[in-house]
Amino acid sequence: MKMTELRELSNEELEQKLSDFKEEVFNLRFQLGLNQLENPMRLKDVKRDIARIKTLLTERAGTGSTN
Repeated sequence: MKMTELRELSNEELEQKLSDFKEEVFNLRFQLGLNQLENPMRLKDVKRDIARIKTLLTERAGTGSTN
């Protein structure tokens, strides 16, 4: 996801996305361990999305915005 797409979401939606991405990382790591991972770049992309969401939530917590 792009940062512009994430900025349009509310904090609750971001928390839900974060939860979904963490679950996806778990599943991807499990597939990686079993050598069944078809697209290794997906793991990297999901980790970056998690970092983007955490960054955005931290920014909002610092400014007090409830967008």
